Amino acid sequence: MRTDSSPGSLPAREHLPAAAAGTPVLDVVIPVHNEEKDLGPCVRRLHDHLTRTFPYPFRITVADNASTDGTPHVAARLAAGLPAVRSVRLEQKGRGRALGAVWSASDAPVLAYMDVDLSTDLNALLPLVAPLISGHSDLAIGSRLARSSRVVRGAKREFISRGYNLILRGSLQARFSDAQCGFKAIRRDVARVLLPLVEDTGWFFDTEMLVLAERAGCRIHEVPVDWVDDPHSTVHIVRTAAEDLKGVWRVGSGLATGSLPLDRLVRPFGDDPRDRDLTGVPQGLARQLVGFCVVGALSTLFYLLLYSGFRHFAGSQLANALALLVSAVANTAANRRLTFGVRGRGGAVRHQAQGLVVFGIGLALTSGSLAALSAATADPDHSTELAVLIAANLAATVLRFLLFRAWVFPDTPPTAHTPPTAHTPPTAHTPDPHLPDPHLPDPHLPDPHRTWSDAR
Repeated sequence: MRTDSSPGSLPAREHLPAAAAGTPVLDVVIPVHNEEKDLGPCVRRLHDHLTRTFPYPFRITVADNASTDGTPHVAARLAAGLPAVRSVRLEQKGRGRALGAVWSASDAPVLAYMDVDLSTDLNALLPLVAPLISGHSDLAIGSRLARSSRVVRGAKREFISRGYNLILRGSLQARFSDAQCGFKAIRRDVARVLLPLVEDTGWFFDTEMLVLAERAGCRIHEVPVDWVDDPHSTVHIVRTAAEDLKGVWRVGSGLATGSLPLDRLVRPFGDDPRDRDLTGVPQGLARQLVGFCVVGALSTLFYLLLYSGFRHFAGSQLANALALLVSAVANTAANRRLTFGVRGRGGAVRHQAQGLVVFGIGLALTSGSLAALSAATADPDHSTELAVLIAANLAATVLRFLLFRAWVFPDTPPTAHTPPTAHTPPTAHTPDPHLPDPHLPDPHLPDPHRTWSDAR
């Protein structure tokens, strides 16, 4: 069912169509490893809750990842004794590996998971998945750090959780509040795009998926939860925290160096507010100006420090040329990555060459200013030299920005008539032929005009 948009607004998101007979709307995955004692009560409690309160067809999938105790036998008995319960066995350990395998193979349009200890109150499950069913959001997470959440846990775990989320905000610019709560959901069409790009197979799986989703422009819905710490949890906090920090470093390095294929993730679903075309306004101008000013201020400070250092053993012209050359290379590299968002090594040499041309123009301005000062004053003092150079650099900075934007890093999106090659990454305009088009009816779901309430 499509929710109509007002004229001139963004494209409307699609309400997920009705499931075929026998196909669940929601698939809740419970990843387990050596949980033979807790698994039975957990599944029975969740099954009873969903049967009583959930208005759509559902499935509970026990994903056993390489348990060595009686967990597989408990899972098999549950699948045989309870309707809508199944068990899946993986021979390799890893919560992320289990979730990725089950979610990738599931036919349900909404996929969720929760920890076997059921620390999160199950009354938050329907609010978690409702925005995904309606099409409002792409992912949903339970948050223990929201103001209205009610959480019971020790000071140690509270400190680690809040510290970890501060690290994510500072290093990966994450905007979601709680990466570690074992209570999350995702639409299947979104999962098919994101999961192949998630490398971690352990506890960092959630965080990596959420960071990539944010970079893709996906909408992440947060649900305040009631959460009570399980004192008998088998999670090794220190080892898990160390692995998470390694994951933060890997993903952060990938974002900084451009090795992550973010071109596949730039708003692949075509309904982000940043996709609006505004006539007469250059794209990203305000952000580029701010970035260029920050880089320019740091570059000017760097240049002045270099000039003052070189001036101890060289004349003013040579010191100016050397300082400007070094700072120009650093300035081009910084603007390339931070201001104009160019990632990877492709075109880096050409950009530096063009940057050196811009450097030559700046050198002419500053050298000309020094020459004019020398002609006007036989022996100018150092402070006067610096004042003249600052004024000349301000003029050179304005010219540098215009040349960078129009010549070195021009905003030239591909034209519509350019046919995509076999290596063209899928975007909102060139969908991946191997993935279903999220704007077309899913072949698993027959009639796009029926709602789930009609199917029931």
